Amino acid sequence: MTGGLWAHGGTYETWAAFLTEWAAGGRSDGAGLPALRQEDFAADTWDRLRLRLTDALSGRLQRCADALAAALGETADEFSVGRALEQARSGLHPVRALANHPALPEDLRPRLLKMVDDATCSLQQDLERAVEGMVAEGGDPRRVEARRRTVRDNPLTAVTSAPPPVPAGEPAATGGWSYDPTATGRRRVTPP
Repeated sequence: MTGGLWAHGGTYETWAAFLTEWAAGGRSDGAGLPALRQEDFAADTWDRLRLRLTDALSGRLQRCADALAAALGETADEFSVGRALEQARSGLHPVRALANHPALPEDLRPRLLKMVDDATCSLQQDLERAVEGMVAEGGDPRRVEARRRTVRDNPLTAVTSAPPPVPAGEPAATGGWSYDPTATGRRRVTPP
């Protein structure tokens, strides 16, 4: 467009920019975002914004699941499994917080929370099925029972009933984990 000025895209642009950054692992909790009201947008614009929102939530959920899978692949003991599950829960809190963001319309929030909670429940069920797979593969019964106990004592679904912890800053490069679960492990060796 020659000779004209492009103005700020308003509420849509603000939310779109936030969602792009947040989906990529940005630390922002969305404080100060303008309220979204469906009646302020054309139908197709509203649909695009809703799609961006659900894509951002789905992307972060997938990052949490991938990071958990990577961390579980590197675990050496049940303590490490429990720590990986705790880290996964800490990554799920910001996802639930966005789904329930006060600037979202009241009729949209429950649907987004249900989407997030259903995905969390599904991931928990996958973990429990993996334990049952250990049984089917003839795993050591003591190890299988220890894993079953760890998975059930540290459920991912706890995020659906517990308030999120006070945010201390979410590491952008690690998907909400306090460490990079895909990095080469370092073990501390102590003399006997």
